[in-house]
Amino acid sequence: MIGQLPIEGIEVPPRFRRYLACCHHGQRQSVVRLGGQSQTDDTPCDDTVMDWLHTLQRDQLEMAASLLFRHLAMTILDPDRSRIVSIDFVDNPYHGNPDEDSGELCKTTPTDGTTTCHRYCTAYVVSNGKPVTLALTYVRSDEKEADAVERVLDRVGTYPFEIDLLLADRGFYNERVIRRTRDLATTVIPVQKKGERMKDKLATHCSYMTTYRMYKGSERELRFPLAVSVSYQNGDRGKHGEVVRGYVACNLGDRTPTQVERRYRKRSAIETSYRLFRQARATTTTQDPLVRFAFVIVSFLLENLWLVLRWAVVARPRRGGRDLPEQFTFTTFCDWIRHELEAELERQWEIEMNGVGVPDAYASAAG
Repeated sequence: MIGQLPIEGIEVPPRFRRYLACCHHGQRQSVVRLGGQSQTDDTPCDDTVMDWLHTLQRDQLEMAASLLFRHLAMTILDPDRSRIVSIDFVDNPYHGNPDEDSGELCKTTPTDGTTTCHRYCTAYVVSNGKPVTLALTYVRSDEKEADAVERVLDRVGTYPFEIDLLLADRGFYNERVIRRTRDLATTVIPVQKKGERMKDKLATHCSYMTTYRMYKGSERELRFPLAVSVSYQNGDRGKHGEVVRGYVACNLGDRTPTQVERRYRKRSAIETSYRLFRQARATTTTQDPLVRFAFVIVSFLLENLWLVLRWAVVARPRRGGRDLPEQFTFTTFCDWIRHELEAELERQWEIEMNGVGVPDAYASAAG
């Protein structure tokens, strides 16, 4: 998997690929003795690995990643079955300055003591209760987010299965995004409570379906079905009272607002996906956004690979579907990879001694 990262003019030896996999998995090479170990004489050091990674090109990297995502996903997804696809932004908090220009970083809500991040746009489907990543792209702050969404949707559109429903959060409530997604499939997106006309639509105590005109009276005017759903918090999470939510409901004009809201809730598994990917993401101090992006790609690929092995190799066939093993967790899978890499590379850890040892007075007292 690592060996397919595109480096033009550079042939990556197998041991180099294994070392990269170890580094990508969050391992950091400290002081390692190589003398007298024939199997690790050609193992590259940290600087060599980083020099190699700094040659990555974004377009080639994303193309290679798309092929790998597709290969892994279609190993376990039935191409004849329609799917519900969700899209979202993934923000990785970042402390420090940009590597080359300010467009590399995006603004985010305060997280881990910072308001800047590297942002990625992702698409996934839920299979056997787990999210399978279909596409991933890097998002710059000096580009329109709709451009990143279109890149992801273009890649999703190449998959052989039909898209039954397309879901996104309110961050995608955008004219261009809505136009693009509704052309691809039935779409549900929560609206943003901005503007007097939208606030008036949401000032209600009963659910209803209506039509909303975005940018009314201008050349950009966009009409779409608006589902206004009113529900009640009966002590859920200690909250009470009415909750009014609005949803873009393209091609769902014949459904009730409650049905539209119920469909949107099918995207809840995305939090699980983000939690798992962060378990495998490598940590680094480099400012290079493409190196960081490569680490993120590998972590999502590892998650997909785990899902493939979990379903195709480990789960036992039975009537009504395969029996998925609870003991084969993503943490276990990552630990196995780490153990195998360290065993094959025969890594030895070394720490400098103080040269003093136990003082004589303590040694005599200890007998």
